[in-house]
Amino acid sequence: MEKRKTPRLKEKYFNEVVPAMIKDFGYKNRMQVPRLVKAVVNMGVGEAITDIKIMDKAQDELAVITGQRPVLCRAKKAISNFKIRIGQPIGCKVTLRQNIMYEFLDRLMNVALPRIRDFRGVSNKAFDGNGNYNLGIKEQAIFPEIEYDRIARAQGMNITIVTTAKTKEESWALLKLLGMPLQE
Repeated sequence: MEKRKTPRLKEKYFNEVVPAMIKDFGYKNRMQVPRLVKAVVNMGVGEAITDIKIMDKAQDELAVITGQRPVLCRAKKAISNFKIRIGQPIGCKVTLRQNIMYEFLDRLMNVALPRIRDFRGVSNKAFDGNGNYNLGIKEQAIFPEIEYDRIARAQGMNITIVTTAKTKEESWALLKLLGMPLQE
């Protein structure tokens, strides 16, 4: 049986980030240092109301990007103005944890985000009060796994990075030390 290699970002967390956070925030124990819990990638597909093939294509693209099969999200309420009925598929999402999460975030920070045109860093105002970070991406084409010629339509996605940090400052420092290109 082949031994799995530890993801590069996870090694960076234990070797560089934990000691730096202990020094900066004065933690008494390594277990107090905030860590990444999960990354949720959500893709809302409103056009799937008229054509279900768009939803299938979005699911396939999200599976290629994340390396995990997405879950279909269905409408909880009927909204007549948008022609949505209860139970109709309107999006898909993937929850990444452990090594798959570290691999995805490594590709996001070091490969995908720098491919955005006129990229100057992601906003530092997207933290919620509990130390989690939300990132919106307008196009799935920034990921190198997606073949640009096969894209039927540009599809945006929302990426939520959940941490154990208690404050925005701890979460900001954690993501900055991991290599997230945050604006100063």
